[in-house]
Amino acid sequence: MIERLWRSLKYECVYLHAFETGPETKAGIRKWIAYYNAERPHSTHGISTPDEVHANKNEPMRMAA
Repeated sequence: MIERLWRSLKYECVYLHAFETGPETKAGIRKWIAYYNAERPHSTHGISTPDEVHANKNEPMRMAA
């Protein structure tokens, strides 16, 4: 799952923008992650966004043993 996130970040944000400074890169990635979580539908979640899935989650998280 993390590999998919990094691949999407690279191909949809980093490779498309010619960031020149660290702060510019940080702001661009921050903006993309906000888009990724709030607006971009995910097929894994039945075309819902991660924010929608998290908001509708009724079952408490279980802790690993």
